[in-house]
Amino acid sequence: MKKIKISILFLAVLAVLAACGQEDAPANPIVSESSEPAVPDTPQISQPSDIQQPASPSIVIEDDSVPPREGMVRSRLTNEWVDVAVADTRPIAVMIPNEANAIPHYSLSKASVVYEANVEGRMSRMMAVFEDWKNLEKIGNVRSLRTYYMYWAFEWDAFIVHFGGPFFINDLIAAPNTEYIDGNLDSDAGAFFRSSDRPAPHNGYATGSGLLNVINQKGYSLNYRDLAESNHFRFASKLNPNTLSQYGTEAKNATYIDMSGCYPLTRCYFEFNEPDGLYYRSQHLSGSTDGPHVDAGGTQLSFKNILVQSIRYDELGEGYLSFQCQDTTREGWYFTNGKGIHVRWEKTGDYGTTRYYDDYGNEVILNTGKTMICIIEEDDNFTFR
Repeated sequence: MKKIKISILFLAVLAVLAACGQEDAPANPIVSESSEPAVPDTPQISQPSDIQQPASPSIVIEDDSVPPREGMVRSRLTNEWVDVAVADTRPIAVMIPNEANAIPHYSLSKASVVYEANVEGRMSRMMAVFEDWKNLEKIGNVRSLRTYYMYWAFEWDAFIVHFGGPFFINDLIAAPNTEYIDGNLDSDAGAFFRSSDRPAPHNGYATGSGLLNVINQKGYSLNYRDLAESNHFRFASKLNPNTLSQYGTEAKNATYIDMSGCYPLTRCYFEFNEPDGLYYRSQHLSGSTDGPHVDAGGTQLSFKNILVQSIRYDELGEGYLSFQCQDTTREGWYFTNGKGIHVRWEKTGDYGTTRYYDDYGNEVILNTGKTMICIIEEDDNFTFR
């Protein structure tokens, strides 16, 4: 039985690699915006009769087939219904530190997608991608940029919001298609302000109206530029969610996800809340207390989807890191609805989407809602149960 399973996985990997070599085939599968992808009928692996299937948590079902009002479309970030004006506006990708001196964060719970990765000294830094951002009064605080976050921001054709960064970012910042708002530039200063409640550099914030003004002054287009794919994630609706039940016992119980082995100064973890079907984030920052990760508005960060992405990295000196964002068939995990499956990911271009595939070569279908993407160094480990 074990040999059969290995053979199936081996053939699936060969098929994916062969497809990547076909010039006439698209590098990434794309789904029409007007259609909802079906949850794949994944091949089932036979199990001995004495192994009992673990009880699945109840799945939250909601009929979201009709928009709440006219003039709404599906968000490309979350698949939620949003006003068409919001959907047509490019998002912002904001660099946000995650350390004791930086909390509480402002507006972070309003982000649609949040990335977290290590920077120098094993500190972690987040990049929050906001869709409906124009009316946000206080965002941040905002800190410096690293090159690898730019490649993830490109996937969303997002405006990059930051305060400077090391010289490693200079070439990519200067690229013709890179559009950014930098608090260290006099031309962009109108998008930011500093508060008096904490010392610099932990007191720099952006405003939605200020960002909009600077974006207009710089002549950036608010509309998507057709550089990134419009179908970034594939989504299941709330009415027909992806329960991961098609994977049988290969879908592991995952009601508690501990990332402290990957982020030793953040020590964050996620707890699944069955009544609403969301993962709630907590953390124990170095020099701070253990507890829910709430922003200044008192809202705890929560996500419908959690992706863990293992990436090769290099050390550039003085603690700075470089992650290999473009790669193929690297390891990862996808968690939703209290379950988790092993995945592999690939990204094949600067503005290309990072796509995640199950062990049978099917592109993973996320559930409607917010997504947390945890970027981990390839030799780090995390646990879940």
